[in-house]
Amino acid sequence: MLFSTNAMLGIIAGLPRPSSFLLDLFFPLIQEEATEEIHFDVKDGTRRLAPFVSPLVAGKLVEAHGFETKTFKPAYIKPKMVIDTNRPLKRVAGEKIGGEIHPGQRVEILTADMLDEQVQMIQRRMEVMASETLRTGMVTVSGDQYPTQVVDFGRESGHTITLEGAERWGQSGVKPLALLDAWSLMVLKRSGTKPTTVVMDVDSWSVFKEDEDVRKRLDTRRVIDARLSMGGPAGTGGTYMGTVDGFDIWAYAEWYIDPEDGEEKPVMPTGTVIMGSPAIEGTRAFGAIRDGDAGYRAIQFFPKSWADQDPSVRYVMTQSAPLTVPTRPNASLCANVL
Repeated sequence: MLFSTNAMLGIIAGLPRPSSFLLDLFFPLIQEEATEEIHFDVKDGTRRLAPFVSPLVAGKLVEAHGFETKTFKPAYIKPKMVIDTNRPLKRVAGEKIGGEIHPGQRVEILTADMLDEQVQMIQRRMEVMASETLRTGMVTVSGDQYPTQVVDFGRESGHTITLEGAERWGQSGVKPLALLDAWSLMVLKRSGTKPTTVVMDVDSWSVFKEDEDVRKRLDTRRVIDARLSMGGPAGTGGTYMGTVDGFDIWAYAEWYIDPEDGEEKPVMPTGTVIMGSPAIEGTRAFGAIRDGDAGYRAIQFFPKSWADQDPSVRYVMTQSAPLTVPTRPNASLCANVL
């Protein structure tokens, strides 16, 4: 049956996903919890030395380095759309003028289109959450009847940098590569891992590529292969630009419509430079779906559909309870450079 949960889950599984470049690059892991709250670990490396002792005495007790487990009750995402009595009688996109499809078939097409749009909306919300997590080390969650909450992952404040005045990229004497090296060393010192990936918004890239040192040392020999492996620049949000001094450089361009004010905004604001690596251990965490039809289990996207009889309308809705979690927050850094 078209509107059964299994059938709709099958439709979602076969849908092409929207741009999720930041998610794919820095948050590849999936965590699903059948609980009201999401539990996530935050850890960082230390550089302790093993103590010397005499071979004739007992070993020295060393406290095991652990991690901190935090909890968060995620906000719900549940876009809902309606198929009223008029829509199946009207031509759908791509259908020839005058119509050639039975209204029942149009309902199937409309349902699939709505599921596609809802999944894209949720995925785009998660991409925005990933951007905020990487830029600030925290995520602000607010919504209708959901009090605003800030999830602070405990990143060092020095990993969020704003360059001012004559320090900004493009100003006389400013060396972007030297700054990347200095920031990379800071991340290495605090987290034990070196960031190897640099993602810039297109305006930052435009300034970066004009730097004399960058023009001399930027290696673009792997650009075509990298773009092909990522499925090409179109639809990914990020475009590979080359390697310089051991850093893989990506230019990022993606936008979203803010539901609060209806304004179109960039996922990465102008002047943003993000540094990171797989060592972030980024995770897409999902809480339980509070719906009996879902069995109260955790699932990334739970679709459902139901009908009202008078007037006759059908609703299509997809539910999710996500959070983007950097297990090692200090393995990332963000600078506003313009």
